[in-house]
Amino acid sequence: MSADRAQAVVALGGGHGLHVSLRALRRLLDEVLLDELAAIVTVADNGGSSGRLRGEFGVLPPGDLRMALAALCGDDQWGQTWARVLQHRFAGDGEMRGHVVGNLLIVALWEQLRDDVAALEWVGRLLGARGRVLPMALAPLDIVASVAGLDPGDPTALQEVRGQVEVATTSGRIRSVRLEPADAPASPAALAAVAAADWVILGPGSWFTSVLPHLLVPELRAALLSTPARVLVVLNLTEQEGETGGFGPADHLAVLLACAPDLCIDTVLADRASVGDGAAALEAAVEQCGARLVLDDVAAGPGSAEHDPAALAAAYEAIMTRPRPRD
Repeated sequence: MSADRAQAVVALGGGHGLHVSLRALRRLLDEVLLDELAAIVTVADNGGSSGRLRGEFGVLPPGDLRMALAALCGDDQWGQTWARVLQHRFAGDGEMRGHVVGNLLIVALWEQLRDDVAALEWVGRLLGARGRVLPMALAPLDIVASVAGLDPGDPTALQEVRGQVEVATTSGRIRSVRLEPADAPASPAALAAVAAADWVILGPGSWFTSVLPHLLVPELRAALLSTPARVLVVLNLTEQEGETGGFGPADHLAVLLACAPDLCIDTVLADRASVGDGAAALEAAVEQCGARLVLDDVAAGPGSAEHDPAALAAAYEAIMTRPRPRD
């Protein structure tokens, strides 16, 4: 690999945050600015179509995996048509209401092939997707949070909140999260991708339910701590009601480092306007963990909670083509 070019990138997360990050990274694939791309996706969703399929068939929740595959579809007619089909949600008043075509397709291939990773690769081939989509673990997981502020009589008391949907929408303040089962096996393909990566990207996304869970699967955590890849942390643009209410940029980074204090972070990317008055605190937090802070204009618009894929792609390119500092 040349000193100024990333060849293999692994992005970790779930939901809409990972979706927009992958859309940005796919642009770099299309421009031949990187060679390999893998998404490692959370498997703890318990709501909606994914939760229903998980409960009925005992499979991994397919929703976040589906969204990652849709993000990797090309911009041509084939890719965009299949992306829309994959994301199509049935209406009506019957039993199919709320189910998503892509979820059903993925579960059907899981039943046919009995191989989670191979089935996702078949879906990717059908879509013409660029890059691979991998589950972070081979068994469905549950997120359990310790939450304060749920007892009006004792605001400091901690209570357990169980389930991805329940944690993401809690009215309390999340103090910590864990996964059950705690010893779930990581996907071997995900571990291999992390070991071979030049860059690993954490975030953006729901911080406690999409980003941090990757650091709670023991084998995946060990892989992230030992990988020779440079680690890029992409901060959210705003607080997320119910999950990170009251959080500033530095708080997001502090929670991540509290979960994995030995994680070696190379770069922290944040939106310049979104940081606002929190710039000094963020700069101090980034300096303390030995990383480099990059402020860029990556929001979809003023005050937006969403990243712009084109702007994010440009920021990724600038970061990844920067030569590695000499030790």
